Amino acid sequence: MPDAPILHNRAQSGPPLSKWCYLLIVKDLKYSSSPLTSADMVENVIKCKWSLTVFRLVREGTNRPGAMERAVPGLTTKVLNERLRKFVRFGVFARTEFPEIPPRVEYHLTPFGEKFGGVLDAVDALQRELTD
Repeated sequence: MPDAPILHNRAQSGPPLSKWCYLLIVKDLKYSSSPLTSADMVENVIKCKWSLTVFRLVREGTNRPGAMERAVPGLTTKVLNERLRKFVRFGVFARTEFPEIPPRVEYHLTPFGEKFGGVLDAVDALQRELTD
């Protein structure tokens, strides 16, 4: 494997990223030519303990990020924004920006997100069946 190029942060200040950080970034960006499979998407969503909570909030009608933060103790802005961006990238959520001052953003389930919710409901039903 050739040496990874030295990456600098956006502000070009501070030390360059190490080879390890570069490999993590490349892995996360998924530069492969194959499309993301649904199994990869589910694994990526489920591996974060907050993903299902954020999904549930949007599904139940809490559409604004500030309201989501207030509804869940311990959910930080950073983690919430990461989860929201990931859901939008996977096509589970749609992001709507309103041209207002102050700016307002809302998230809603897409038709694919509704189907994804059905999958999660099936997993929940299976769990209930196993515990009964």
